[in-house]
Amino acid sequence: MPFEPGQSGNPAGGAKIKRFYAALDRAIVQEDGKRLREAAEKLLDLASQGEAWAIQHLADRLDGKPAQQLQHTGADDGPLVVRFENSDEKA
Repeated sequence: MPFEPGQSGNPAGGAKIKRFYAALDRAIVQEDGKRLREAAEKLLDLASQGEAWAIQHLADRLDGKPAQQLQHTGADDGPLVVRFENSDEKA
């Protein structure tokens, strides 16, 4: 069945419920974020003490994780061959 513009390609597969996120969000709101601020301060303290994982976590959160570099090769590690077809050629 071809894709119809304006119609979902996955009508029964809506967004997944993120239960852990929802529970954590409720807990943060209920206590006005006090423990979240304490956790952030602890992370900053550990990073300033030289904990590599804490430094990396902060860098990933502040600057975003670096894009993963992928390398694709063809048969026998040769060049990758890409071929484009249009619908007229398939008939």
